[in-house]
Parts: sequence; structure tokens; C-alpha cells
Amino acid sequence: MKKRSLPTRKKNALSSFLADLENRSDFTYLNIKKEFVVHIGYYNSVTDHEQLQSKFIPYIKHLSFRSVQELHNILPAGDIHLLHDPEKIDDLMLKGYVMIYCGESPEECLLFPLPVFKSRQISIPEVEFSVVGPKEAFVESIDTNINLVRKRIPSPQLKFKELHVGDLTQTKVCVAYIEGVTNKENVNTVVQRIGDIQIDQVIDSSYIQQIISDDKNSPFPQLLDTERPDRIAAILSEGKVAIFVDNSPHVLIGPTTLVEFFSAFEDYFLNWTIASIFRLIRLFAVFFSILSTPIYVAVLTHHYEMIPKALLGTLVSSRSQVPFPPILEAIILELTIELLREAGARLPTKVGQTIGIVGGIVIGTASVEAGLTSNVLLIFVALAALASFTTPVYKMGNTIRLIRFPFLITAHVWGLLGISISICYIMAHLLRLKSLGRPFLEPIYPFRFKDLKDAFIRLPFSMAKNRPLEVRSNKPPRLNPGEGRDNK
Repeated sequence: MKKRSLPTRKKNALSSFLADLENRSDFTYLNIKKEFVVHIGYYNSVTDHEQLQSKFIPYIKHLSFRSVQELHNILPAGDIHLLHDPEKIDDLMLKGYVMIYCGESPEECLLFPLPVFKSRQISIPEVEFSVVGPKEAFVESIDTNINLVRKRIPSPQLKFKELHVGDLTQTKVCVAYIEGVTNKENVNTVVQRIGDIQIDQVIDSSYIQQIISDDKNSPFPQLLDTERPDRIAAILSEGKVAIFVDNSPHVLIGPTTLVEFFSAFEDYFLNWTIASIFRLIRLFAVFFSILSTPIYVAVLTHHYEMIPKALLGTLVSSRSQVPFPPILEAIILELTIELLREAGARLPTKVGQTIGIVGGIVIGTASVEAGLTSNVLLIFVALAALASFTTPVYKMGNTIRLIRFPFLITAHVWGLLGISISICYIMAHLLRLKSLGRPFLEPIYPFRFKDLKDAFIRLPFSMAKNRPLEVRSNKPPRLNPGEGRDNK
């Protein structure tokens, strides 16, 4: 009795599910009359109904079969399923599968994939634009993104582990690595952390980045994100792990280090001496962006004796009409710059550029003439804002903008001692920080001399014989420096 009752419950559940589908506005039923009625159902929004109408339906009309089991053996389509579970059937149809069943009370339904692909065309990188090098950027389709990497690394060693995250969205996530090169511990760490995620929706790779980071309260991003396929191909060859997320044009990289956030991928397309100089300029710009305004506040508040006599007259005259202390003056200007930056980012491109340029000129000139700020501080704040734009990674640029304000507060309270305390606190935080369990401050701490060849400066490729020690690669050598040169 128990063996006969189980198929009856499945049949009843399936019939109720099929009847409920008729009440869904975006679901379509088609009937083909043969010796019996063949029912075809699909969701309009996710299924390629044009191809279904033009190719599959005429083909099915001419086929000779009496059940979906027979159709399963003769239908020329891959990844065909015979299912009776309503939940599994609905899940596949929401991914673009077409359902076929025969009669009014079917025991099983046949499903075959016919998804519609609508995505943005491949375009040039917008955030990581480079003058030299490839001009392709990732799009929102994960299959297209994987293809862009596959064509750069056409090797069977390139592996992808597929997972699905999000109770509602069931977002497809792929973990990419090169077998035999990437340390399996790094791969297992990423897969385990993504597999443990319990959330209802994942809309973008930023969700994954925030959830699997080692320190979720840190303002510093612990995974590098990029929109460049060439950069992903390069980091995979180094032995790192990449995380692709469907519907996201940005791919995550890990483990990563702090110095990588200030290295543009264009550095590898330029001569090593030029690339090294540009990298040092970026690092100087970061320190200038963080420290210039706090030092101004500290010196004018606590350390007048440090001001050179030649500069003292200029500072006195510029601040003679300003009614505010240096800290309030600096915060007003910094907040004004942030308001202009946010307004420019949220408005349409042409309008945003106009607001940023005109607003900055008008507000800056008016504030100085009104005696609300000094022209010397205005120059420092403008240069600091300009220096923050040299950071190649947008999320690290946001971090630099944020930590400038605690430096201002401590500079006002304790002067240069306060700035020193802030630097010590940031360094202590960075020393504790990790990326997928690896030191975030490498090669500074732990100190690794060999990894300095591609840190603050970029040495020539002939000196980069081994992969970085931070990734613990299974295959450290990657270059024979004698190859490609005339040894005569």
C-alpha cells in the first residue's frame, strides 16, 4: 500500500502545480494536438520563445512519440531532465527551461534548456581605463565573463567551481583557479566561506566581498575587485583565486595585499622604470591626501614655531579675516569637497562634470572672498582631493577619503602627536588585517624581500622568476630569465 500511495501523492502535487501555473501572468501554455495533447509551458521573460516557435515546435509536431519518456530519447537537446517534483520543475523553468508533458494528469514532465540571453555588449573599462593594453571589460553575464578569461588562458588546468548563493535569487557564483598552481587551501577557504553564506539575495559581487572578508568592520577592502579580464588572467597565473558573480561586472581577487590596491594594471604594459615612478607617485599622493590637511591644522593650532618666517606672513594675511579655528575651517572645506564629489557622481555624466568644475570654482572663490576660509588651506584641500583620485581602485579611494577625518580630529586635539597616534593605530590595524587568512600587509609584514620586486616599485620581468610567496603557490617558478634573449 505504501508503494502505491507515493506515486499518487506525487501525481496529485504535480497536477495541482500545473494548474497553478495558469494563474501566473508571465507564464505561457501552448498545446500541440496529435493522437493526444502535448502541453508546452515556459516563462516569457527568461525563455527564448522565438527559437521555440521557429525550431522546436515544428520539429516536435513531426516527431512520433507517445510519452515524454520516448521524447526524452529522441529530442536533439542537451541537459534534458525528466522530473516529477514541482519545486525542481519550477526552479528549472525560472532559469529558462521549457516544460513538456502529455495528457491532463502527467506523472512526469520533460524539461530542456532554452534560455534567452540579454546582456550588455562588451565595452571598454570605465573604472580601470588604460591608454595601453586591451580594451575589454567584464559585463553582467557570468558566462560572457568566463569566456573572456578562457580565451586568455586556454588551458585545461583552469578550473571553475560553481555554487549558488541566495535563498531567493539563487545567484550563480564561480570560483576560478589554476589547478597545479593555486594553493588548494586558498581555494577551499573561498569555497567554504561562500558555501556558508545564508542570505536571501546576492545582487552584486560586493555582497560576497563584504560577507566573506576576514574583518567585516574594517574600512579597508580585503578583496580586490576588477573589471578587466586581462588582470584576472594575470592574477590566476600568479596562483590566486578569482570569484565570478552572475549579474556583476566586477570580479573579486584574493588573497590580496595593501600595495596591490595602489598598482594599476597598466604598470605591466609600460617600461619598468616608468611604471615604478608612476607607482611611487601614487603612493606619495596617498600620504599627501591623508596627511596634508591634518598637518596644516596641527601646525596652526599647536606648533606655530615650525612655520618658516618667509611663510608666516602669507599664512597670517590669509587667515586674518577668517573667524573660525583651523579645524572648523578644514572640516567645512573637506565636507564641501565631498558634497561636490557625491553630487558629481550621482548626476548624469555631463551635468556631473559641470557641477564639479563650476561648483568647485564658484564655492572656493566665494568662500575665500567672504573670509570663511583661507586661500592657503583651500589649495591644500584641493590638492589632497586631487591626490586621492590617483588611487586605481575605487573602494580604496573611498577608504582614504574616510580616514582623513579621524586624522583631522587628533591633529586638532594633540597636534603632531595626535597624527603620530593615528598613524600607529592605522598600522596596528593593518598588521592584524588578513585577506583569506593571509597577511594583508605583506611584504612589509611579514617582511619578504623577494616580494618587494613588485610592491612599491616594479622590477623588470627578468627578475620576477617566482610567483609571490603570499599565495603559497604549488608551482613557484614561472619564468626562465634566459629565454627570449640573445646570449651571444
